[in-house]
Parts: sequence; C-alpha cells; structure tokens
Amino acid sequence: MADAPREGKLARCPNFIQLIDMASESVGGKILFATDDFFAPAENLIKSDSPRFKEHEYTEFGKWMDGWETRRKRMPGHDWCVIKLGIQGVIRGFDVDISHFTGDYAPRISIQAAHLEGDEGAQMPQRGERTGTAATPQELAAVAELKSNDWDYLVPMTELEPGKPASGHNYFLVNSHQRWTHIRLNIFPDGGIARLRVYGIGQRDWTATDPKEPLDLVAIAFGGACVGFSNAHFGHPNKMIGPLRPPLFQLSASESHTFDSLTLELQDVITHARLTISPDGGVGRLRLRGFPSSICLLRPREQPIMRFSVKTGFRSNL
Repeated sequence: MADAPREGKLARCPNFIQLIDMASESVGGKILFATDDFFAPAENLIKSDSPRFKEHEYTEFGKWMDGWETRRKRMPGHDWCVIKLGIQGVIRGFDVDISHFTGDYAPRISIQAAHLEGDEGAQMPQRGERTGTAATPQELAAVAELKSNDWDYLVPMTELEPGKPASGHNYFLVNSHQRWTHIRLNIFPDGGIARLRVYGIGQRDWTATDPKEPLDLVAIAFGGACVGFSNAHFGHPNKMIGPLRPPLFQLSASESHTFDSLTLELQDVITHARLTISPDGGVGRLRLRGFPSSICLLRPREQPIMRFSVKTGFRSNL
C-alpha cells in the first residue's frame, strides 16, 4: 500500500477551485468502475452542473438523489469507484461535495491516484444503466488488473463535514507535482457523495504533436494558467482559457476576433502573455495558437507563427 501524504483538509474556499475540473464529464471524464450503484450511479459524481434536490421524487429503489449513493454494507469492506480523468495532469485539490446528503452521506473518504500509460484501464466493461445494481464478477476481475488498491494516496482517510444542506463542500489541498490519469475515491463504509471535483492543470505530451498544426499554447488543459490580473469581480481569468464555449449573449458581442502576431520577436520562444482590455468589460475565451518551443525553433521565420483568437461572449461595458 502506498504511503499517505501530508496534504490536508481546508476549512475555507481555496484558490484552486478556479482551475479546471479534470474529472468532469464535460471534458471527457469517465467512471470506469464502482462497487455499488444501488440508490444512485457514480456517473453523477462527475456531472458538470451543481447537485440538485427534488423533495418529492422517488425511484423504485428509494429517494431520488443527485449523486453517487450505495446501499448499507452488510459485510466487511467499503465502497469505492475509479474515475478516468478527462484531462490528465497535475492535481492541486479536491472538492468532495455532499450537498443534500444530510443524513446518508459517506462518513469518511480517501482518494488515491495513478498514472497509467497507454491503454491501461481501457479494457473495463461498459457500465450502461447502473441504478439498483452492484459490480459484477466480470467487472471485479477487470478492475483487479488495475491494482488500484496500491495507488498513491493524495488524501488519507478523513472524516467529512456535512456543512449546510445545499452546500456541503469539503476541500482538500494536494501538494503533488506528478502527472495523474486516474482517481480512486474510497468511501467508508458506504453512503452518498454528490460531486467529486478534481481541480488542477493539464499536462500534454508536446513531442507527439504535429509540427504543421498550430496549437492553443495557453489552454488550461495543456498547462496554461493565469498568474496575475488587475480585477476578477465577475469571473476569474482562468475561465478564458478553459475548454468550454462561453454562453451566448448579444449578437455582435459574441463574435470571435482573430489577430496575427505583428512583431518578429513573437517568433522566438515566449513563456508569458498579457491581455489588456480597455477600459474594462468581459472576454469569453482567449486562444493563443502557435507551436511548442522544440518545434518553434526549427521553423522558418518569414511568416508570423503566433495567432491570437479572442471571443468576447459578454456585453461590452464601454
């Protein structure tokens, strides 16, 4: 069994929640396995929206809950699930959200992680509709190949605090610089979790990229991150470099604007970019398309190789 780390639980809302949720279904996160999905399936853990509560809605298995909920354990052991991250990279923190699970949330959790190469973990059976079911012998045999019980601990066994019924966030700081691809969430011994957010910064293998195709070098999924700003009253700048499209507002205010680089200096390797808006207002997305440094230095310098794309996506405040 891997050693437990020194990372700890945070009492206040941390800065890492401004990063991307690497496990979200919206970026390709996927539930590979769960020991039990009797009351509600584990797929709910990685929904991109906030958990909801429907007071008078029931299923044939009990109260409808927007999360993952297992039945009470009547044998030794505990429930757990395995998640394949949609964006692989460095994890900065977790949010284990037990909103609306006031009396049946999981009392304790731990979280493990692994970096699996190639197609490891790709042979798991398709899950399909899971409510009212438990893991089959075939699924148990397949998940055993991952040896997830020996994965590294990013969060040791810790008690969860319920908080308010509609806001049951439990934050955990992670101090790891490794690149992770899979997560194992353990609940002790059973119960419900509404959402699991895995916040971090993506890492990409740039050596496998096409040298003829410019890439979005600032994308948070590839390792980009905002390191400073003058004002973030209505939204953090990290959202500009996220993978999702911004919501549509005014017609003209939702146009994309593309600019080629104007100076030869931008054909050298750059590490930082500064976006200035005058005097204020909003920008939906920022894309900086170019080439990684190992490719950039080998390309001819006749034409600009950096292209900026800005999508406003918000009403101008001029």
